[in-house]
Amino acid sequence: MLDIRIICDPDDSDRVHKALSQVFTTGPVRQYPTRDGKRLRLYVSAEHRPDTGPWPTPETAYALAPSMVSEVGWTADQAARKPFGTHLPRDFWLRKAALLDRIALHGETDGFHTDAAEAAIEAAHRLIAFDRDGESDCHGTPYGPENAVSNADPRGYVRQEYTHWIKNQ
Repeated sequence: MLDIRIICDPDDSDRVHKALSQVFTTGPVRQYPTRDGKRLRLYVSAEHRPDTGPWPTPETAYALAPSMVSEVGWTADQAARKPFGTHLPRDFWLRKAALLDRIALHGETDGFHTDAAEAAIEAAHRLIAFDRDGESDCHGTPYGPENAVSNADPRGYVRQEYTHWIKNQ
């Protein structure tokens, strides 16, 4: 158990609490003004989160996935049906990111170093941004889109979300 005290601007208090809750299991935040009345003192009890384990392996995440050829066709079809600049649904971004992750994994397994991994990371960041904007029903367990761990390993986030999505289809 930890007791944490933070002094911050009042406008930052919600953001500070949100950041702490991503790293720790936190209790309620107690807020008191500083002596000069310009900032806040935040007091919160926190505990380390139990180890949530690693991301799903690619084998686990993509065990039920359609073939890559099928996914290329679906992704291209969905993109072609929408006029440029049209809002695409989360399924599109998730399946596109998973497809690019699978392509990158295939190349990495075969020893090829191409830009597929960069494309997979870029697509994963797009999915994370989509989920972070609150437009979707992301699974977010154990790591949500706002979590620093998700940004550190965006392809892991894709596998986590795809594993949940494909099992619920």
